[in-house]
Amino acid sequence: MTPLLEIRDLWIEGRSDEEWHPIVEGVDLTLGRGEVLGLIGESGAGKSTLGLAAMGYARDGVRISGGSVRFDGMDLLRASTEQKRSLLGRRIAYVAQSAAASFNPAHKLIDQHVEAPVRHGIRDRGESVADAVELYEKLRLPDPDRIGFRYPHQVSGGQLQRMMTAMAMSCRPDLIIFDEPTTALDVTTQIEVLAAIRDIVDQFGTSAIYITHDLAVVAQMADRIKVLLSGREVETAPTREMLTHPREEYTKSLWAVRGFHRPEKPAPAPGDTPILSVEGVTAAYGRQTVLEEISFDIHPGRTVAVVGESGSGKSTTARVITGLLPPRSGTVRFEGEALPAGYRQRGKDQLRQIQMIYQMADTALNPRQSVAQIIGRPVRFYRGLRGRALRARVDELMEQIELDPATFRDRLPGELSGGQKQRVGIARALAAEPRLIICDEVTSALDQIVAEGILRLLARLQDELGLSYMFITHDLATVKAIADEVVVMQSGRVIEQGAKTAMFTPPHHPYTDLLLSSVPEMDPDWLDRLLAERGVEGLGEAATDRM
Repeated sequence: MTPLLEIRDLWIEGRSDEEWHPIVEGVDLTLGRGEVLGLIGESGAGKSTLGLAAMGYARDGVRISGGSVRFDGMDLLRASTEQKRSLLGRRIAYVAQSAAASFNPAHKLIDQHVEAPVRHGIRDRGESVADAVELYEKLRLPDPDRIGFRYPHQVSGGQLQRMMTAMAMSCRPDLIIFDEPTTALDVTTQIEVLAAIRDIVDQFGTSAIYITHDLAVVAQMADRIKVLLSGREVETAPTREMLTHPREEYTKSLWAVRGFHRPEKPAPAPGDTPILSVEGVTAAYGRQTVLEEISFDIHPGRTVAVVGESGSGKSTTARVITGLLPPRSGTVRFEGEALPAGYRQRGKDQLRQIQMIYQMADTALNPRQSVAQIIGRPVRFYRGLRGRALRARVDELMEQIELDPATFRDRLPGELSGGQKQRVGIARALAAEPRLIICDEVTSALDQIVAEGILRLLARLQDELGLSYMFITHDLATVKAIADEVVVMQSGRVIEQGAKTAMFTPPHHPYTDLLLSSVPEMDPDWLDRLLAERGVEGLGEAATDRM
């Protein structure tokens, strides 16, 4: 049978300092109808670039310089603009890693969802809306009849990522490129989304390229796995064979268990004043209450991980602490002193003491400013430095985050890798010289090797500078690696909290137990087994046949 997608001897180049250099070197790829191919490798391996090239597309500053890309017999590199337009969205769809950067903030989600099926003449608007609701329900989105009529900023990051997956499926394409589609999802939601994606792929015979840095996830999704390193293929094999008998040393290194686990610090002494206290906070968006009587403490030099499903209130709690969302009731205290509810009423020193590092550096960093400008702005604002003193402080901060100032100070964010961008975000937070930093899913978009480097960096900075962290995450492996205490949230409430060791020792609250049992394992049968245990029917059954 003729493959749906054939890529032969593909060369892709990127431009830097007015020179072109290879970023994908002579890669071949074959994808059968109804087959799922997993693409894995470190940040900068060329996974996303290759995925986009499968659509006949290259980003600005990137060019396809050699080879061929044939989709259902059509050479996409030589196809006309009209020929590509007839395919993209209809027969080939793409699910991006950052939904927040992909949706138009000025339009309701449903209007963006129905655009492709209406324009391609697959369904009229009414039929497309009804189909969207069915997909929202399948992807476990809350209030599926009405959620589409919100704007992108009115849903959580995990919900927005599922909306994008539903939109890609709206035309029932032959090929979907999934570029880290579950990165922003908590472990329980990830299970439902993975099962739903696999069900639709199986039901409609859809082919897929599944790009991920999560080895346990690709084990559940792919028929075959292709490993990339620095733009070159390392090896390709059926999933079970790759997991049990990888041939190359690099692949074996990815499979190895990576081991940064920071020892839990001793508990604070009774009577010690917390650096931050959240006391009985209730908050709402309009009439909808999203936090109810939230209370927890963070002590100096310690890390408190806040975990829970998408929409549980983790990031909303951070917005209350920083003054972006004044609470209806309750108090936030810093070193025993009540903070004004809104950030506009807080003094410059109160603002300086609490800083944030954001999940998606792509949307958090100004793409038109250099690294030095991004880091230098809070230095000027909080410390008033100018000229040589400003440059020296920026260079010092860059050295703290292990980026060479001479190499990186004049680069724009678009010239940095994901891990490098996140380091710049850390330096920007450090520039204010805070006592407390809120880390909002700062490693979720990074591959395991880069994420471990970021965790080690944060741990070192905490020791050197005496920082306290509130670490918002859905990754329980990250919690085990870095936390001293854990706060578990569900539906806007704190349901369990305590020292990390106690929280990971049975018995657990039923919801905490659900989170712990939902962490994917490096076993192709894990998802099917879990779904069967939870009584979920009709999802993911085909994985038992995956080789």
